[in-house]
Amino acid sequence: MSAPPGINPNIPHSARVYDYWLGGKDNFEADRRVAEATMAAVPGIRESARNNRAFLGRAVRHLTRLGVRQFLDLGTGIPSQGNTHEVAQAEAPESRVVYVDNDPIVMTHARALLTSTEEGRTAYLEADVRDPAAVLEHPEVREIIDFSQPVALMMVAILMHISDADDPAGLVKTYADALPTGGYLVLSHLTLDLVPPRMAEDYLAATSHQAMHRTPRTGEQIARYFDGFDLVEPGLVAVSHWHDTPLFPDEPAWMYGGVGRKH
Repeated sequence: MSAPPGINPNIPHSARVYDYWLGGKDNFEADRRVAEATMAAVPGIRESARNNRAFLGRAVRHLTRLGVRQFLDLGTGIPSQGNTHEVAQAEAPESRVVYVDNDPIVMTHARALLTSTEEGRTAYLEADVRDPAAVLEHPEVREIIDFSQPVALMMVAILMHISDADDPAGLVKTYADALPTGGYLVLSHLTLDLVPPRMAEDYLAATSHQAMHRTPRTGEQIARYFDGFDLVEPGLVAVSHWHDTPLFPDEPAWMYGGVGRKH
C-alpha cells in the first residue's frame, strides 16, 4: 500500500492498526509493528477487536429492527466488512448514515468504498469528534440527519482514544443533547476490568510507549457515559456477550459494550 499525499506512513494510526487486526490491507509497516507488538504482549487483543466489530453489527441490526433509520457514526475507521450502513441498509434500504473521522486516509477509503443504496444516504465528514459543534452543525449532517426523529449515535471504540483532558463525558453529553427522546447511544470502550491483573499490567507496559493514545476505563466510568439513557438488555457487558453468540467466546474480554435509549 502506498501512502496518499499528506499521510506519513511512518507514524502508526489507531484506525490502521485496527484494520490490521480485522484482517484488512489498508495499513503500513509502522501500523503492523504496533499491532504485532501489542498482540504479542496482550493475548486476545485481535480477537477482541473482531468481537467489537461484531458487536457494532449486532447493535445496528437490533436498532434497525426497532425502527431506527438514522445513524451518526463517530470515529469511522477504515472500511471493513459489516460497516454501519451496510448492516442498516440490509435491514432497511432507506437508512441514512453519516460517518465522521479525522484521518484523511480513512475518508479516502470511505468515499471510495462505502456506497449507499438508492433509497438511503451515506455521507462522510472529515472532522474531529472532539469538536461536536463542527460535527452537529455541519450542513451535510443537517441535510441527512433529522434530529427530530430517532437517531443512533455510534461511539464504538472511539472514546478510548480521547484523553481525560479532552473531557470524554462532556463530549458524549454534548452529542447526546442533540438526540431526541427515543434516540440511542451505541458505545464500546477498552477496559481492564475483565482480564486478570497480570494481563492488565502487561497491556499497560506494552502500550505505554506507543505513539497512539489509548485510555482504558472501568465499567463504572463507562457506565456514566450512559447518563440520561436507559440501557438496553443485557446492559453494559463484554462486547462478546451483547446479544447472540460471541465470535471468540474463550478469549479475554477487553471491551465493554452497551446500547442505551434516551429518556
